[in-house]
Amino acid sequence: MLACTRCGLSATRTNAVPGTGPCPAEIMIVGEAPGFNEDAQGKPFVGQAGKLLDTLLAGIGLRREDVYITNVLKCRPPQNRDPMPNEVEACANYLNWQLKLVEPKVVIVLGRHALERLLPGHGPISRVHGQMVDRAGVNYVAVYHPAAALHNGSLVNDLQADFLSVRRYLDQVLAPPPPPEPEPPAPPAPPQQLNLI
Repeated sequence: MLACTRCGLSATRTNAVPGTGPCPAEIMIVGEAPGFNEDAQGKPFVGQAGKLLDTLLAGIGLRREDVYITNVLKCRPPQNRDPMPNEVEACANYLNWQLKLVEPKVVIVLGRHALERLLPGHGPISRVHGQMVDRAGVNYVAVYHPAAALHNGSLVNDLQADFLSVRRYLDQVLAPPPPPEPEPPAPPAPPQQLNLI
């Protein structure tokens, strides 16, 4: 992946940004694409959106080290433009491979581009954010992208509420199964008569 040349972004990137975090991981976060800081450092979500993501994670009792973080695209589009369909397609196998390798129980989908890739046809982010969807045994929760909230302050409250919903879903999905019911006691044996003669 680090030396990939499947699309034209390979010619303009400084670093490919595959993802970071534990593997396997119960929680995976998928964003859109690396930005300037991510391209420079080769790590996802290290700029301002990453700082906001860290704050949102801390607000629900998680740390960056607890989750696997990646993007739909592994290379930065010039001037942080939207991903092109051929670029998304070029990275599709990498993301599919990561989903299989990480084996998440919950995927937090950041923004509309990740939503279109992971849950095609599910609906616009403005309608489905904060809702959990089960697909093939994996639970997906779409939320607004932290960068969108940085550009449009009116989304911050929605994003915080979405992460509180994520916490509730995590509590449901990751809760240990209840202990098995104890076996009912066996009925007492009927009394026996002793024959003394």
